[in-house]
Parts: sequence; structure tokens; C-alpha cells
Amino acid sequence: MDYKKTNAPLNTVTRDLIDLSHDTGNVYETVSIIAKRANQIAGEMKHDLDQKIKEFSSLNDNLEEVSENREQIEISRYYEKLPKPTLIATQEYIDGKIHHRNPAKEKLNLD
Repeated sequence: MDYKKTNAPLNTVTRDLIDLSHDTGNVYETVSIIAKRANQIAGEMKHDLDQKIKEFSSLNDNLEEVSENREQIEISRYYEKLPKPTLIATQEYIDGKIHHRNPAKEKLNLD
């Protein structure tokens, strides 16, 4: 899912973890699934931001010649206003957009 087109809230929302964990049956497994997805989203966001900021880096950067680049500031502000990766991952989980599996449970079901 594209993190830029999410309907996740911008502020922290209190959620009932028992309700979220109905499909896994385990609160800790649910939190682990959301945390792993949040790490993936954070990595994507960091990579995208690094690529965009790299366009503005100059070869002769030193402390004496620090200048403001309006476009770079706007890009940074845009990424700061995005929902946090944990909120995006939680919303994806609620919407059923995260595919997860537990190999340990699958092994027990086969035996």
C-alpha cells in the first residue's frame, strides 16, 4: 500500500487490542504483525525521503556555507505531516490489507 494515500489518522487513537486480535487470537502476535509492517513502512519512507533530499545535496558542503533551500524544506515538512508508520500499519491491519502467516501454527495444523 502506498503510505502517501492512506486514510490513517494523523493523531494517536486509542484502540482496543482485544478487538484487533480476533483473527490471530493472540494480542502479542497482532502487535508483532503491526510492528513489523510499521518497520517496513518506516524504511520505505526513509528511503524515499533520502532519495528526494539527495537531489539537493551539493558536493562542497561545509559548515560555513549552509544555505536554506526552500524546496528541501517543503519536502521535509511534507514528510513530517504524514501519519506515523505505526498509525499507517494499524490502519492497514484494521482494513485487512496486511497478509500475515504464522509458520508455527501452520506446522501444528499439519500434524
